[in-house]
Formats: sequence, structure tokens, C-alpha cells
Amino acid sequence: MENKDIQIYSGRSELSKSHAALVKIGEEATADAYAPYSKFYVGAAILLEDGNIVKGSNFENASYPLCLCAERVALASVHSQQPGAIVKMIAVTAKNPRKKVSEPVAPCGACRQVLCEYEKKQGTPMEVIICGETGKIVVFKSAAQLLPMAFDHTFL
Repeated sequence: MENKDIQIYSGRSELSKSHAALVKIGEEATADAYAPYSKFYVGAAILLEDGNIVKGSNFENASYPLCLCAERVALASVHSQQPGAIVKMIAVTAKNPRKKVSEPVAPCGACRQVLCEYEKKQGTPMEVIICGETGKIVVFKSAAQLLPMAFDHTFL
């Protein structure tokens, strides 16, 4: 994937201080995940324009379609607790006690849609940082890069 607006880093040591700090908080959020079935723990950390940070973690249910992803939990928290807040960036990370997650974990399709719509609603790009426990890290300058040709309100 060749794109100047998508940066790929070989590890955490290459990240800027702000990216590294947000990734660390995302990693901490994985400890709050409720994943008794998959044992796949996902954490998200959102940096708001005012400097506040909001965390989210995945929340599973025995009926898998009812699960909540960390990204949507964090965004819903921002929207409900600080309506109108501008999201500057979101870091998403994952861990698995059965095997190390060594590749970046990309948001699912539903999360991509929600991230894109939130970005469009706020009228400014949000950076999206994705990573696993180790290995490379990918930084997208805009959530829109995650979902080209996204469905939006203009179709309604």
C-alpha cells in the first residue's frame, strides 16, 4: 500500500511521542475488555482536540452479533459524554493470551463505517493508529482511508 498519508512503522520505538502515548493507553484498555469466548482483547484510546483521552474496550456476548467493538465503545462514550468533541486520533490495539498478535489489527467493517461517519460529522480528519502486541504499526491520516467509497447520508 503506497500512500504518503499512510505511514507504516516497524515498531513502537519509531512512533512520535503522542502516537506512542495513545497506543500505550489503548494497550491498557485491553485489560478492561470482556472477551470470555474469543479471548481476543481489543482496546481503543481516543485523543480529543482538548487533550482529553477516552478509552474503550471490546465487550463480547454469547450471541456474537451483539458484541461491541472497542472502537465503537470509545466513540459512543465521546459522543454521549462530550457531544461535539473533536476526535484528533484513535489508537486500536489487541492482545491474545493464546498467541502474540504480531500484525496490526484493523477495525471491522462496522467500525470503519462508524469511524468514517463520525469523521464526516465532525468535519475534520481523525488519525487512526492500528497495531498488535508487537510488530509493525500503521497510521492512517484519515478514517476515510479505511473505507473507500463509504456509504453516507448523501445516499439517503
